[in-house]
Amino acid sequence: MALTLYGRDPLKMFEDVFNDKVSPFFSSMVAPSFKVDISEDDSAIFIEADIPGVQKEDIKVSMEDDLLTISAERTQKEEEKKKGYHRVERSWGSLSRSFTVGENIDAEKIEAAYDNGVLKIKVPKIELKPKTGKEITVS
Repeated sequence: MALTLYGRDPLKMFEDVFNDKVSPFFSSMVAPSFKVDISEDDSAIFIEADIPGVQKEDIKVSMEDDLLTISAERTQKEEEKKKGYHRVERSWGSLSRSFTVGENIDAEKIEAAYDNGVLKIKVPKIELKPKTGKEITVS
């Protein structure tokens, strides 16, 4: 017999609190982020990130080893800080997501474009040469 509290497993209590499907307010407080769609075909990996309310100049895309990082800075205007808000759901501050894209990509030819709140990144693939082994004679 499993332990339940109000029909829920108490061991999964924090999973529910920080799950954005259950509580977007709490999940955004813990790790402000943005949503992405990732797809691929034979020639490239495609990433589309929703980053509304951010200027193109405040977005940085970087590649280190096989890790692609998207970071952005969303600022709060001074005049908005003075208002008496009743509800605040939009977050501001630093946003960042990183993705392991693998070794078979051409980092020199990555393309990124930002338009109407959507960042589109194309990560071209290259064919890796198979690593060849060598037998070493033991003397």
